Amino acid sequence: MNRRSFLAATAATPALAQGSRARTLRFMPQAALAALDPIVNPTTIVSTHGFCVFDTLYGADAALRPQPQMAAGHVVSEEGLRWTITLRPGLRWHDGEAVRGADCVASIRRWAARDAFGAVLLRATDELSATDDGIVFRLKRPFPALLDALAKPAASPCFMMPERIAALPADRPLGVEHMIGSGPWKFIPAEFVQGARAHYAKNEAYLPRDEPAQAASGGKRVHFDRLELIWIPDGGTAAAALRTGEIDWIEYPLPDLVPVLDRDRNTRTQIYDPNGFLGFLRFNHLHPPFDDVRVRRAIRDVLVQSDFMQAVALPGDWQECHAMFPCGLPATREFTPAAPRGGAAQAHEAAMQRARDALREAGYAGEPIIHVNPSDFPAVTQQGRVTADLMRRLGVNIQLVEADWATTIARRSNRAPGPQGGWNLHNTNFPAPGIANPAVSPIIRMNGAAAWFGWPADAAVEEQVERWTLAPDGAVQADAMARLQELAWEAVPFAPTGLFRLRTAFRADLSGVLQGPNPFLWNLRRG
Repeated sequence: MNRRSFLAATAATPALAQGSRARTLRFMPQAALAALDPIVNPTTIVSTHGFCVFDTLYGADAALRPQPQMAAGHVVSEEGLRWTITLRPGLRWHDGEAVRGADCVASIRRWAARDAFGAVLLRATDELSATDDGIVFRLKRPFPALLDALAKPAASPCFMMPERIAALPADRPLGVEHMIGSGPWKFIPAEFVQGARAHYAKNEAYLPRDEPAQAASGGKRVHFDRLELIWIPDGGTAAAALRTGEIDWIEYPLPDLVPVLDRDRNTRTQIYDPNGFLGFLRFNHLHPPFDDVRVRRAIRDVLVQSDFMQAVALPGDWQECHAMFPCGLPATREFTPAAPRGGAAQAHEAAMQRARDALREAGYAGEPIIHVNPSDFPAVTQQGRVTADLMRRLGVNIQLVEADWATTIARRSNRAPGPQGGWNLHNTNFPAPGIANPAVSPIIRMNGAAAWFGWPADAAVEEQVERWTLAPDGAVQADAMARLQELAWEAVPFAPTGLFRLRTAFRADLSGVLQGPNPFLWNLRRG
């Protein structure tokens, strides 16, 4: 979409035709919204849509602590084996029906069928049942992280849906007709254009909490009548539209345009999430040569994180992070890189040769290696291109397959060998809160067919994940965390490329922009 076509499209928008631009919030997300089911498609853009339409029983605040959201509160009894959660009175779905405990039970089950943290929770649950005003967990063993599971802030939050929708198969994505939640915005199916725009109306029946909004918790107050998610593939066009007031907020402006927006008195920028994003290279563990741990270790050791970070973030907004969890978070252990570039050019070249040797010893003989890379997601696109250049220097027959984000994530789910429609390598990133600990992080899990894309398997890693999640006290949990990181660093489910902080940009007259792992489209006012 170029500037001319963008203007033509916005001129036809019903909200503008009614002269209500001031009451319309226009948001340009990080990627095109091509899917709608936040459980089946746990990407940030779909979670952003999910937080608009749906709500959660508990929400994570800025410190990642679970706070009641749809829940009024909870009581723990029977030595931690019974959790009774009571719903706030008066909650209703967008179709006017009352929110029931049975809806929440069905929603938790659908979420847990896809989410690793949810699966661990249900394995610890003897019975999950509905009451007149809430739900009850009867546990087989204490599960101290129960609320952390329900308040998971990213990578598949536990959204609540009406029972008739939540009961649909979890392996089939929900369609436009199923976008009925209890969140602050109501989805408008007739105005959805896949991969281009999504429109929402204010949920007049929404009951915000009394507490101030903070990340995904607190009062989700909407001060606009209408919300429009508009996808503009060209970053320069998006920045121009922000400067002229045709859109109100860009989730990720191109880094080289941030100084321009900072100098414009009509626009502002701020750090998107102070915790940052961990970039990483994901390996497909099902197929050669990356099914061989020796190759994965060698590639991890030859990555030059500064090359990746300088491609996606401004100076001062990134740092090296040789770790399995985001650096700066409690209990994260950083490992010493094997051969960092810098003054040790000889050491780096020696590491390059070790990587070439590992590929040869694993039987690699020049077969095509498929790297799937989005062409329209700058924070990922450039990292993929750095990886492709590195692979060429290692003598790998790399084929960089670039397509839009929707096509890339669709291919990422294909388990076939690379040349048969699958893939071997994929760069991406996760917001730090979404991978902050073993329970919420999908990329640390190595549970084979049930694992996140790439499907790594390692029983020892999984044992420590379970041990951490079910730890009876802090000492056991700390020991499990330490051991997990050692094992995962050697098993290499992924190779970190660095920690970076992105900036978001919005009109200077837009106040109330919250920080967190997702853009939260409430608490916003104009003027």
